[in-house]
Amino acid sequence: MTLDGFIERWSRGWRGPALAALIAFLAGLPGVFAVPPLDRDESRFAQATAQMLETGDFVVIRFQDEPRFKKPVGIYWLQAGSVALLSEAEARDIWAYRIPSLLGAMLAAAACAWGAAAFFGGPVGLLAGATLASTFLLSSEAFIAKTDAVLCGTTTLAVAAFARLYASSRGEVHAGRLTRLLFWAGLSAAVLVKGPVGLMVVALTAITLWIWDRKAPWIKDMGWSWGLILFAAVVGPWAWAVTVATDGGFWSAALVGDLAPKLAGGQESHGAFPGYHTLATPLLFFPATLLLPAALTHGWRHRAEPGVRFALAWLIPAFLVFELTPTKLVHYTLPTYGALAWLAAAALREPLGARVRWIGAGLSAFVGALLAGGVGYLMSQYGDASDIPAALTAGALLATAGLAGGYMLMKGRAATALVTAGALGILGHTALVAGLAPRLEPLWLSQRTEHALAQARLLPRQGIAPAPVAVAGYAEPSLVFALGTPTDLGGPDQAAEALADNRPAVVESREQKAFDAAIKARGLKPRQIGEITGLDYSNGDDTTLRIYAPPPQLPEPAP
Repeated sequence: MTLDGFIERWSRGWRGPALAALIAFLAGLPGVFAVPPLDRDESRFAQATAQMLETGDFVVIRFQDEPRFKKPVGIYWLQAGSVALLSEAEARDIWAYRIPSLLGAMLAAAACAWGAAAFFGGPVGLLAGATLASTFLLSSEAFIAKTDAVLCGTTTLAVAAFARLYASSRGEVHAGRLTRLLFWAGLSAAVLVKGPVGLMVVALTAITLWIWDRKAPWIKDMGWSWGLILFAAVVGPWAWAVTVATDGGFWSAALVGDLAPKLAGGQESHGAFPGYHTLATPLLFFPATLLLPAALTHGWRHRAEPGVRFALAWLIPAFLVFELTPTKLVHYTLPTYGALAWLAAAALREPLGARVRWIGAGLSAFVGALLAGGVGYLMSQYGDASDIPAALTAGALLATAGLAGGYMLMKGRAATALVTAGALGILGHTALVAGLAPRLEPLWLSQRTEHALAQARLLPRQGIAPAPVAVAGYAEPSLVFALGTPTDLGGPDQAAEALADNRPAVVESREQKAFDAAIKARGLKPRQIGEITGLDYSNGDDTTLRIYAPPPQLPEPAP
């Protein structure tokens, strides 16, 4: 069977979205189980979810004793359901917290294929969904337990349903009550997961289409009467409960303390120049980078077509907002990547010109080589000789994805180039996140500290040593998640006090002098049972953690 025949057969009806979801599943699954808990956001989300399960409070979000009033509750509920079903809070199995993100990526790919098929047909829809599924950005967010993959999935579902309603208003497809239900369900879930971001993307798309078309016949078919009721039913109960529980503190912290600083400046040192997201897109859209020039060219030339116009209305306004917002993180633009995938797949409907083929091939080869170089850098800085096979495999696959895809594109085999680069890119991503990354021990300080305490039978959840472990000078959320909610993030005096109470302590080397003075003042002679050295990648500091056990208990004298 030829490639065109395979795509035609597997894009019919529900098969296209299902196959796109399967590709997203395969791209994200390896990292779900292989990569240790990440700092800082993932571990903050996971720890707050664990505390929900421990306390039974599913309204007020907390990280240890501190309120975490930054995002709505949706992602915490999803993670809590996943952990309750597949694991338990005490086990601290990070993979269970990541399942909602994997499902979110699968939803994004399926919805992307479903929406594109309304305008361009099933084969283009399948290629669009598969393109989004294989991108480095989505397949990475698929194994990180935070909001962004789920936001992409829910937002893409809402936009895809809106697209089918738009196409229906033009007589191209039929969109009934189920489509309207999926629109409101996706929009409501997006707001419950990450506040106004998904709503902004949908609203900007609608406003742009209204202005561009100078009419909006689709607006009467959105199901406003019951849709707004559904939206209120999904978002309202928790919004009311958290308002009452916090006396409105959640909203003041979320809006004034979190959202406003992001709009006013680079929050938490995450500022960047306008154009940052544009420059990052060839890297984050890999391995489909080879079709970026074709996608943009196709978008301009065919902007009068309804499907292309809709994709541009989805992509451009929201992308500009993310570019103009002072605070920038690479994942912010992910909800717009479905539009790029539409344009890339739609460009394959006609032969590509020589210029876009050469530029696309060059970009693809460059990004593949850049990623392979990044693998080499990680290996040289944080690996050892035993990691060479994993590094060579990851680097070779990523470089080959860029080069092979680019070569086939130059030869005029654009669809084959996309599929080949996509398959090799997914394999390279798997080799990187599941083969090499977990072996780079200097990066996983918290995991190694947890293992050292467990080997010494000092991990509190083993039921032998009392809690909490005291930690001086190192306060990354991944360590709190690993050691448990009561973990005492104090100073040298608290670490010495823990040893006096027969509890273990972890001391970062910068606090060593003060810690030595504190234990001397108390007449303690603790045992150092381990030393963990590596990089705190959250702040770039070289870090040494020394693990101490209480002095042995002397036997009671005989009467």
